[in-house]
Amino acid sequence: MTVYDVARRLPAIGDLRNLCRSLAVLDMILSPDWEYRYYSFNSAWTDGNEMASMRNGSGDEYSIVFSAVGAYVRGFDHESPMSPYAHDGEPWPGVIDGVPSVFRPWVEEPAFTDEGNMPVVTACLWREVADSQWRCGTIDFPEGRDDPDGAEGLFHLLVDRSPEAYQRFAEDYYEVLVNLEAVRHVYAWRPLTPEIVSLLNAETDLSDVAEEISEIGCSWPGRDSI
Repeated sequence: MTVYDVARRLPAIGDLRNLCRSLAVLDMILSPDWEYRYYSFNSAWTDGNEMASMRNGSGDEYSIVFSAVGAYVRGFDHESPMSPYAHDGEPWPGVIDGVPSVFRPWVEEPAFTDEGNMPVVTACLWREVADSQWRCGTIDFPEGRDDPDGAEGLFHLLVDRSPEAYQRFAEDYYEVLVNLEAVRHVYAWRPLTPEIVSLLNAETDLSDVAEEISEIGCSWPGRDSI
């Protein structure tokens, strides 16, 4: 899989946003300690912009900016032969060359660049609000690796959007049993209840995570959905 395959399989912007929020809610309940979470979502990242993020603790990560003009996706696989650090300190040709001007601020965003202002990226996609599909650059991928830009590992749960896929991931990563019906509830973007939280993590309750739920943009009985 490469970013080309991901571009064909990602859902529309609104559906992707809800999926990213669901992943963040589930991880937040399973791992109350933010430091050890895989997926996060900040509905007030900057003025008018939201950000979904993934970090695996080994150097791989992605960031997705949702804004009024559309969505910008940046992924980085630290072992990819397309890493800037394996390519003379420059992003691989084509990865960010075609990014439209409306998204260029995110290419240069300090949170997505290193101390030398180099974009830390191996895979990049974008979609403006008027677009009918996701777009990416024209890339000549290196040979000899099935996942040259890291897209398969980075975006697996964004292209396999089944609750079962998340259950498999979470049981492996967090080493706990994960209730599939509770995952389905969150994936369907239904309001959280104390019962659903308890099914996912008996050691926490809704009041423990209420503030973070609001930051993600989730809802629960008695509160409006964001």
